[in-house]
Amino acid sequence: MDDITYVKKHNLDDTGFAYTMNLIKGKYKVFVLYALSLNDQPMRYNSLKRTLGKISFKTLTNTLRELENDDLIVRKEYPQVPPKVEYSLTKRGRSLVPVMDAICTWGEKEMKKQI
Repeated sequence: MDDITYVKKHNLDDTGFAYTMNLIKGKYKVFVLYALSLNDQPMRYNSLKRTLGKISFKTLTNTLRELENDDLIVRKEYPQVPPKVEYSLTKRGRSLVPVMDAICTWGEKEMKKQI
């Protein structure tokens, strides 16, 4: 009962956890961030799409825009024909990599328990 009382007395929306989750919530945001972190160099749109698998063009475009608006990724457009656009993590986006690594490590340990 003490845990429930704590939740009722505090607004969880005003926590760092809620702030972080609002930045990365969505089906593909974490996957895009993690793909960019693992690649360790800028990635082009089609390369990201191939890496993520079954994601529609519209969903990927919207996800990239949201991540860019939240200053987690940067979009660099090169003035050439055909157009060339690359995506990479910002400093703020790179600061999430240890968090994603911790989630990955936890998941790997838990998967091994299931075997």
